[in-house]
Amino acid sequence: MNTQLSHFLQLGLAIVVMSSSGTLGRYIDMSPPVTIWVRCVIGAVALYAVLKVFGIDTSPGSRRNYGSLILSALLLGAHWVTYFFALQYSNVAIGMLALFTYPVMTALLEPIILKTPFQKLSIVLAIVAFAGVAMLVPELTFENNFTFGITLGVLSALFYSLRNIMLKKKVSGQSGITLMFYQLLVISLVLWPVLFLEESSFMTSFQANWQGILILGLFTTATGHTLFVLSFKNFSISTVSIISSLTPLIGIFLGYIFLNEVPAGKTLFGGFLIFITVIAESIHSVRSSK
Repeated sequence: MNTQLSHFLQLGLAIVVMSSSGTLGRYIDMSPPVTIWVRCVIGAVALYAVLKVFGIDTSPGSRRNYGSLILSALLLGAHWVTYFFALQYSNVAIGMLALFTYPVMTALLEPIILKTPFQKLSIVLAIVAFAGVAMLVPELTFENNFTFGITLGVLSALFYSLRNIMLKKKVSGQSGITLMFYQLLVISLVLWPVLFLEESSFMTSFQANWQGILILGLFTTATGHTLFVLSFKNFSISTVSIISSLTPLIGIFLGYIFLNEVPAGKTLFGGFLIFITVIAESIHSVRSSK
């Protein structure tokens, strides 16, 4: 098989697998911090087994990268927790569409963080994207749960954008599997105290949700996110953004199939605006890099 084609298939598989997170986030009846802790523990154990079985180096790399590795892990953990809260306060369609303002955010933040020239088109597209997010809001009041869910989704997008920029800048030379293992390990260690905040018994909650939790930990996290990080070595971030824009559409489709969540026309229009601006920004970035 052509190497480039296999790389595209790998990234495509990562996007499809990661798209399950929205539906699982709505399906699993546990508090978001506990859900994220369990997914990280399961994912870390699975990735450690892969590292050992295939003899992959488990070293976290140079000590000068430790700070970046830990900070990027904390940003990933914050992204997951706020995203799952966003799903609980809204639904799969709104949660995922709000989150996927992150490629445009990345286009705005990269020049600041990496000290490269600003692109005026990126700023215009960012404004249009946030107009799309505004279309998702049923009422402009924080007394409305959906509005709060959208706010959390956009905040989650910011965390995810910062995390991805940091990975590309500081630790892009490491093994993607090793990198994801340490990120999951750090999040697991930071979040374990949330078990004491669970209203019901952890084992009771886990037994009631174990199927969804295992799928989230092994399938979405250990498999999907690792394939996604591995793809950073084969493609530019711009190309990854183009393909990852399919995630909200796949997520909404899964929400419709498994949760019977039918997005309203206004939500679809807002999603259309976001999707178009993300695609336009990604194509512009690809052309600018040539």
